[in-house]
Amino acid sequence: MMRALVLTGPGKAEVQQVPVPVAAAGQVVVDIDRAGVCGTDVELFTGEMSYLHSGVSSYPLRPGHEWSGTVTSVGPGVDPSWTGRRVTGDTMIGCGRCRRCVAGRHHVCPDRHELGIRDGLAGALAEKLAFPAAYLHALPDTVDAGTGALVEPAGNAQRCVEAAALATGERLLVLGTGTIGLLTAMLARARGIEVHLLAERPEFARSLGFGDTWTRGELPELPWDAVVDASNGPSLPGLAVSLVEPGRRVVYIGLSGTPSMIDTRDAVLKDVTAVGILGASAGLAPAIAAFASGAVDPRPLVAGTVGLDHAADILAGRRPAGSSPAPKILINPAAR
Repeated sequence: MMRALVLTGPGKAEVQQVPVPVAAAGQVVVDIDRAGVCGTDVELFTGEMSYLHSGVSSYPLRPGHEWSGTVTSVGPGVDPSWTGRRVTGDTMIGCGRCRRCVAGRHHVCPDRHELGIRDGLAGALAEKLAFPAAYLHALPDTVDAGTGALVEPAGNAQRCVEAAALATGERLLVLGTGTIGLLTAMLARARGIEVHLLAERPEFARSLGFGDTWTRGELPELPWDAVVDASNGPSLPGLAVSLVEPGRRVVYIGLSGTPSMIDTRDAVLKDVTAVGILGASAGLAPAIAAFASGAVDPRPLVAGTVGLDHAADILAGRRPAGSSPAPKILINPAAR
């Protein structure tokens, strides 16, 4: 048996003894070194996550989709050279057969698993994880365990930067300074893009060198060549359309808890392109490369690391004593 975090109902989470996974055909078993807690995990914990209402997710549920670890065994049909390698993996696991998967869009496969989110594949907030080898990504030695657990949110951020379609020297406005918003800013800055951020509390972002971080009342009237909405504010999707330069792009990755409104007249009359981002899949490899090269150092985004026994407290919004104002808490399943 091994220890794993189990969500048993809205607002209920506990560490349970569960069977140690065995690598089935096409799978590996990974010893988890670090796992991140993100907003999706919190929504699954509170019961607010839309998947719980649509029926694709249900309790009991084992969460965790941001992770790094070491492969300890491989199943039939898997290259044995994976054994002993440090890895992370894609959250989106497609069926591999449908027209979307065949076209390279497995992240929107109608029958996909989402690790630790949708039913069917237990997550990484556990000592060990069974995971399909086809969706593994090797981590180089220059990417430590904590940084490896940030690859998944960085892959989402990478896709945001790509979707913004900006050239060096152009101006990006990022709405929201959570983990994905800040990683988007870091990756864009590494490309020579002029980055501005909108934040309710700008101090932490400014401490990372983003001097052009503004509250809503401070935001200057500048031409914004692209806007990324990485917030959960229901009014900000519409604000993004109103702020972006005509003929340019708005990228949506944040989700509000209530429906958000966009005036399509603004989008049409400004000839705005709106792009939605679901999942990190196509961004994982370039995110790893950015971390490995040192172009982006995400470690200041980690407020602290705690053991699995403290994961329920983190989901409930209780931050560990002595943690920094950074947005990300990591879990070390081996720690007590």
